[in-house]
Amino acid sequence: MLLENYAVAGILVLYAILILSSVTVVVLENRQPAKTMAWILVLILLPVVGWVAYYFFGQNIRKGHRINKHTEPLYLHDARFGNAPEQRIDRELMPLSQLVYNCGGSAVSAGNNLTLLGNGRAFLDALSEAIASARSYVYLQTYILAADAVGETVADLLLAKAAEGVDVRLLYDDVGCWNTRDSYFRRLARGGVKVEAFLPVRFPTLTDKVNYRNHRKICVVDGTLAFVGGMNLAERYLSPSWHDLHLRLTGPAAAALGHIFTTDWDSVAKSSRRASIASTPVPAAEPPTAAPPPCTAEATVRDALVQIISPSPVSVMSEMECALVWILLNARRYVYMQTPYFMPTEPVLGAMQTAAIAGVDVRLMIPEKPDGFWLRWSGYSYVTEMLRAGVRVYFFRPGFLHSKAIVSDDRLCSIGSGNIDFRSLENNFETNAIIYDRSMAAAVRRVFETDMEHCREIVREAWDRRPLFHRLLESNARIVSPLF
Repeated sequence: MLLENYAVAGILVLYAILILSSVTVVVLENRQPAKTMAWILVLILLPVVGWVAYYFFGQNIRKGHRINKHTEPLYLHDARFGNAPEQRIDRELMPLSQLVYNCGGSAVSAGNNLTLLGNGRAFLDALSEAIASARSYVYLQTYILAADAVGETVADLLLAKAAEGVDVRLLYDDVGCWNTRDSYFRRLARGGVKVEAFLPVRFPTLTDKVNYRNHRKICVVDGTLAFVGGMNLAERYLSPSWHDLHLRLTGPAAAALGHIFTTDWDSVAKSSRRASIASTPVPAAEPPTAAPPPCTAEATVRDALVQIISPSPVSVMSEMECALVWILLNARRYVYMQTPYFMPTEPVLGAMQTAAIAGVDVRLMIPEKPDGFWLRWSGYSYVTEMLRAGVRVYFFRPGFLHSKAIVSDDRLCSIGSGNIDFRSLENNFETNAIIYDRSMAAAVRRVFETDMEHCREIVREAWDRRPLFHRLLESNARIVSPLF
């Protein structure tokens, strides 16, 4: 009995040392006070469970080197425009382009043809056509690739091009594809497709990386045709009830997306299989006057100015967060935002409130029922603050809103993979395209206004009368939201 008591005491002492050391690490990381306090409370008040949660989700990689950083700046200009396409940007928007450039090294490129794809069928058709047209290479990167009818269609296309001798590479996120059977990827590899998983999570190794995922959705074909947006590759994205946006583009911005792919590929692929755009023959760029091939689309725009941003947890500052704050604080008339998950960081939350109080028409559209219990109630917890500041909030009702779009003043818009939440702004690898083009901005605004017809606008008086039980759920979800 005495020995058992000593053993128990020893275990408790070791556990106390473990928790104390973890709390010390959290404090020394100098995170936002809310996050620091949240993790300290979790570690102290939730025995064992709290430490496991911290081990999997709480470790900070920003100051470490647990993720390889093959990060070269995207110093891309279009020589056809005197090496300075920024001169064509509205003078009032030039600080934004400089801000993004200073944060991540991504410059504005001109001569891009854009097609806004407003549903999954349009995206799959355009993607299939692009892959079939490949002559040199196909680089495909996605968060979710399901082994369903859509996934099999994509697999057949990739295998057919690999059989032709085209360099076909697939980079998928390991966590996003947990539900995809291994045989699916083995089939691709046996058929000549180079396949890599981003940061595989296998216990006990790499468990600290489960919280840092590659959420990008990119496809680059031959260096001049590319896709970026919010759509993954699965059947549910073709459902009429699933609302999303994706962008097809040709021109210099495709090279920037290719650079992002090769950077991610090189960070996980074996050295002998590293990708190189420079070593691959690339056809001449499509002239800016050429129109994209016909497909179901919300809009097409020629010769647009585009700036690609690629925020990641290893960045010193998030280009996406900085850009969003700037857009909100410098808007003159309106800022409309669509996001499936709304858990904003303090800078973004403050910027939204400040813009609305200053008289800017700030509108936020989120799903009425997000695809996650805690995601739903955590997002709802911010609605009261939005309404008090004068932000107009809309709940999208007929299906699931998965669009990640921002438009302001009919002067600029952003489309990509990044949500307005902690995960996208701080933890994930994301990619968005900022478009300095009035025609495309007007098109995105029209999409937003059309979607408003299928929304329920939240009225503050009615919202304040919601049940106490709902408020308790929101508050509890809000407490843990900074952890994720």
